[in-house]
Amino acid sequence: MDFEKEIAKRRTFGIISHPDAGKTTLTEKLLLFGGAIQEAGAVKSNKIKKSATSDFMEIERQRGISVATSVLAFYYKDKKINILDTPGHKDFAEDTFRTLTAVDSVIVVIDVAKGVEEQTEKLVEVCRMRSIPMIVFINKLDREGKDAFDLMDEVEQKLGLTVTPLSFPIGIGYDFKGIYNIYEKNINLFSGNNKQHVEETVAFDTIDSPELERIIGETAAGELRDHLELVNGVYPEFDTTAYLEGNLQPVFFGSALNNFGVRELLDCFIDIAPPPRPKMAEERLVVAKEQDFSGFVFKIHANMDPKHRDRLAFVKIVSGTFERNTPYLHVRHDKKLKFSSPNAFFAEKKAIVDISYPGDIVGLHDTGNFKIGDTLTSGEQLHYKGIPSFSPEHFRYINNADPMKAKQLNKGIDQLMDEGVAQLFTLELNGRKIIGTVGALQYEVIQYRLEHEYGAKCTYENFPAHKACWIEPDETNPDFQEFKRVKQKFLARDKSGQLVFLADSAFSLQMTQQKYPSVKFYFTSEFE
Repeated sequence: MDFEKEIAKRRTFGIISHPDAGKTTLTEKLLLFGGAIQEAGAVKSNKIKKSATSDFMEIERQRGISVATSVLAFYYKDKKINILDTPGHKDFAEDTFRTLTAVDSVIVVIDVAKGVEEQTEKLVEVCRMRSIPMIVFINKLDREGKDAFDLMDEVEQKLGLTVTPLSFPIGIGYDFKGIYNIYEKNINLFSGNNKQHVEETVAFDTIDSPELERIIGETAAGELRDHLELVNGVYPEFDTTAYLEGNLQPVFFGSALNNFGVRELLDCFIDIAPPPRPKMAEERLVVAKEQDFSGFVFKIHANMDPKHRDRLAFVKIVSGTFERNTPYLHVRHDKKLKFSSPNAFFAEKKAIVDISYPGDIVGLHDTGNFKIGDTLTSGEQLHYKGIPSFSPEHFRYINNADPMKAKQLNKGIDQLMDEGVAQLFTLELNGRKIIGTVGALQYEVIQYRLEHEYGAKCTYENFPAHKACWIEPDETNPDFQEFKRVKQKFLARDKSGQLVFLADSAFSLQMTQQKYPSVKFYFTSEFE
């Protein structure tokens, strides 16, 4: 099949939101429409018969939250759709920020009752910085919540977006009757009793049809006509180019749990969302249609299968085709590697693939060659940027609770840090290990995974640090020498050997920066 046709079929997107807005449920329903799964798992039920398809880590099933980005793919109307379902919890935001480097567009999920929440603001800010096209899905319309116009105002003000509704709700909560699809110009009625399977809904051709009154009642029909008139007067007309440039965000309404409004979202999405976009490397701009393969590792997952102790490196393909058993250049190591069993992900199943195209996500079995941000190419020296480690905000000493298992503990910490779950710092003074995380919940995840996946037990002790700053070493600079001597008990090395200053307070950091003006401090690990 034609290479360019395959590229045009691909849609790779991320789903982002605050915890509990219904991201994982929406992911499931998209898979349901794509026929990738037959029945959805009710994510919240305590008697979980089937956990959410995208929550595959044991700790996620127990706590009902997503802690790692899942990669899922399915076919719908001859398009291949790759979904990256990201954690909403702020303690796992770093994983989400990195995942956003691998998507071509984004769906932002907002809870009708809670409106725009803090975590959504941060994630949308990252998408805006990168001009990623966004579609907004306002979820849980079968519950009582805010008025549709108020919600769209809130999205515009808090997220700084320019929105235009492509569907509009008829009533809300108990009065929720259905959705008028502005994009397709028809109406879908809500029956409210179908959570598991996909059903067809009644479609209308015109808003002026007298049939409308008969089905949704005179009051609702009158209100809908008034609302649509207001929509036409207030919001800009949808323009695909503005959406693709990140300047206009279409809004859809629905209830993912009840399968409602999801088909409209999906149909419009495959119509307007971009195929694989070009990506900037340090050397040049790389376009999907180039024949030579290139891709980058945006996530590493240890122990996808605890029986085999395997690690998977997730690679987003940027250009060319990735073929099984073909040697590719690992740019950082400057050596060729070939992969006999690259995985693709279809719902819960992994499958070995012979060939993958730009936009696809491939899982490569890894014995420790990869770290996040690594580039693989057909031979060209390319470095994809924009996958930094952020400065952690929580710090704890990690201690071995079972001296017989020191080897397992070290291996476990080593592999989990490669995943980017947290960062490891080794103190220069005494070699003690400190784990730094963006959120406190990470520590629970690390402890749980060390015990259940590596058979090692650990305990933590608080380490009084406020922030980690990466330092650019300059041995010829007397300021740097003095700084190293005075601050030696706060100096550590990160996993790749870079020097890090663990400041004990905001005040001490400020004073240090003033006292040693020629020493360069950085708050992410990616600096030139």
